[in-house]
Amino acid sequence: MAERFGGEIVNCDSVQVYRGLDIGSAKVPEASRRGIPHHLIDIAEPQEDVTAGAYSRLARQALYAIRDKGRIPVVVGGTGLYLRALLDGLSPAPQRNEELRTRLQRMVGRRPDSLHRFLKRYDPDAANRIHANDHQKLIRAVELTLLGGQPATAIQSIPRTPLKGFRVLKIGLSPERKALYRQIDARAAGMFDEGLIDETRALLNAGVSPQAKALQSLGYRQALNVLAETMTIKDAVTECQTKTRQYAKRQLTWFRREADVHWLDGFGSDEALKRAAAELSGSFIAHRETG
Repeated sequence: MAERFGGEIVNCDSVQVYRGLDIGSAKVPEASRRGIPHHLIDIAEPQEDVTAGAYSRLARQALYAIRDKGRIPVVVGGTGLYLRALLDGLSPAPQRNEELRTRLQRMVGRRPDSLHRFLKRYDPDAANRIHANDHQKLIRAVELTLLGGQPATAIQSIPRTPLKGFRVLKIGLSPERKALYRQIDARAAGMFDEGLIDETRALLNAGVSPQAKALQSLGYRQALNVLAETMTIKDAVTECQTKTRQYAKRQLTWFRREADVHWLDGFGSDEALKRAAAELSGSFIAHRETG
């Protein structure tokens, strides 16, 4: 699509942003990119945490730069939170504070009801909304309240800043479920055949912590278990296949809630689907140019 309509690719995959995570994220090799610029790939070290907010800022910069060159940004990927942050913006809430979160986690360990009691006093709306045993959400709500100087509910209600200056065409792929699962199973097995374990070992040897967020993604998590000798390769492949199918199901559920998506039945490699996507895009671009 980018080649046909004079576009540049903007990655929207939360694993492809990391250097060295190539096989498990299915990055398109440099030699196969047909000379089309690809943005937001290999922009961070594996031990970094590229949050949705950080992604949104970088992606918007890329979109404006592409537009200023008279070209069309083509955002590609399936990380729903990244896309939502890019298009709709995020609540202007304080960033995570790991030191504070560690202290709050210790409080939970000593007195499990302490955070919920705190919210009852300082943010009763959040206390009513969050279950007393949902410690992760409780920690975030208390963190926001303490860092923001006002109830988390008030902070989260501050209007978001949506992307401006663009008209957006959303195209979603919806292949038949059994065919999708067959491709997922084949891809998961293929990653291990292509050297996923060696790639993971190289990352560890380079000093990347096995606890790094990037290495908790599908495929790498199972490869870590193989390297730790807590899982066989066969079991690692099976688990990766199962969890990837589950993730794909959650992805579809997420994106079905997105407004104004043009759903096309099939895979991106299907010729009929390519033609349908090209017709949609061509009509959209023509309307933009004449509207």
